[in-house]
Amino acid sequence: MSDFLPGLEGVPATKSAISFIDGEKGILSYRGYPLETLATNSTFEETTLLLLDGELPTKAALNRFSKQLRSSYRIKYHIREMMRHFPHTGHPMDMLQTAVCSLGMFYPGTECLTDAESCKDIDYVRNMTVNIIAQMAPLVAMWEHMRQGYDPINPRDDLSVAENLLYMFTGKEPDSLMARIMDVCLILHAEHTLNASTFAALVAGSTLAS
Repeated sequence: MSDFLPGLEGVPATKSAISFIDGEKGILSYRGYPLETLATNSTFEETTLLLLDGELPTKAALNRFSKQLRSSYRIKYHIREMMRHFPHTGHPMDMLQTAVCSLGMFYPGTECLTDAESCKDIDYVRNMTVNIIAQMAPLVAMWEHMRQGYDPINPRDDLSVAENLLYMFTGKEPDSLMARIMDVCLILHAEHTLNASTFAALVAGSTLAS
């Protein structure tokens, strides 16, 4: 008879080709690249594209991706208004759970998941992924202001993800050192293999949910 393991603790669910982690040895790698190497030499945008595509991008591909990210910083008006009605004591993770879940309603195209013939945007999954990546940091910064009763600061599409996050928190353009520190923090948190939330996302995705 099998042992009862609450929460599937210690039960392998799948094998990741995206990252590898060995907590006891202090090893974490993205697509075969040691995290230390990426934190020293890469940017969040480049690391993100590495995770998405499986290889380091060319300069041209990185420029296109960065431009797409920056053009997606802005949060739709209805999502912002919805956030204003959240309880100010709400945890940022609960806010993100609700706000990100609502994105599918404001960015139509879920028919791409089930019917390619009726799909108007064959890159729906990729574009939606970029939207989520681009809007996570602005949502967090907006919530910090809104839960204290202030209007959020609008994003700037001339700044990197890290620079824009700091700018939206403070209203001031960050200096290069602070921006680099935030950039490295984002790289360090970009991927950590199959934790509970990733497993949950895989299960939901397998049902073709938006």
